[in-house]
Amino acid sequence: MNIIPRSTFTIALSVFLMSGCSNNNGTIIRESGTLEATEVTVSTHVGGTVVKLFVEEGAKVNAGDTLATLDATDWVLQLRQAEAGLVMAEAQYKLALEGMRKEDVIQAEANFQNAAADLRRMEELFASNSVSQKQLDDARTRFTVAQQAYEKAKKGSREEEIVLAKARRDQAAAQVALLKKRVQDCTITAPIAGTITKRYVERGELVGIGMALLKIANLQEMNVTVYLPETEIPKIQLGNRAAIQIDAYPDRSFEGEVIYISPTAEFTPKNIQTRDERTKLVFGVKLRVLNPDGTLKAGIPADVSFSVSK
Repeated sequence: MNIIPRSTFTIALSVFLMSGCSNNNGTIIRESGTLEATEVTVSTHVGGTVVKLFVEEGAKVNAGDTLATLDATDWVLQLRQAEAGLVMAEAQYKLALEGMRKEDVIQAEANFQNAAADLRRMEELFASNSVSQKQLDDARTRFTVAQQAYEKAKKGSREEEIVLAKARRDQAAAQVALLKKRVQDCTITAPIAGTITKRYVERGELVGIGMALLKIANLQEMNVTVYLPETEIPKIQLGNRAAIQIDAYPDRSFEGEVIYISPTAEFTPKNIQTRDERTKLVFGVKLRVLNPDGTLKAGIPADVSFSVSK
């Protein structure tokens, strides 16, 4: 499965108050941003027909839960074929490593002795003009072949033959491992715990490699990014706490923690309309907001207030 993390329910970050206004004592920095949820798009590593979908939109899942299964019939058949090839390659490698059996060596030696006796007899007959030159040459050829076969049987396989047999064995093993993974990839599991926010396919559909099946969002934890001018950024440190408010709950405050401060400045995001605001350099600050009861929703504006020392 191909996992494509994206940070957001929102299409773009909205930033409303970019000037970093402070109260009269200079101890409060207020900025605004948009709540975001971390999302993961669950995709396929193999193609196939969707056999079953185990979740609906809105369902909560844990990491490792089975989300869907694809038809694995073709992959299973290929795996069986590869496993048979591996057995064959293992046998060939073992044969090359151990050399010929003792019985084969004895047989090769016997053939060599017979060929040697035949050659001696042919040489005697040729000396008495009882056989032709061709008959003598044939006897010498049989002797040479038998001698080489006997020497090879005694020495066993050459080093190159052993290396070749081992390479074929390893290649067959890798093919088996690859096909096992393909079979496993037909079962799609959740990479993170969260809520199913989108289902892109239905049972019976044919999907291709890399096609998105589902989207999971971690709604138990939200992020909000605000932008601070260079005059305010030295007052903010990683781990600082901030009060976060949304319009839906004007009398309630949520706690956020600074988890990232951009090391480089950037121009104010383009959705700020005035020329004066657009030309300012700012630093992005991301905060994490716990949302165990699901009160906060991704995509809504949030006001962030930092309490800082004078």
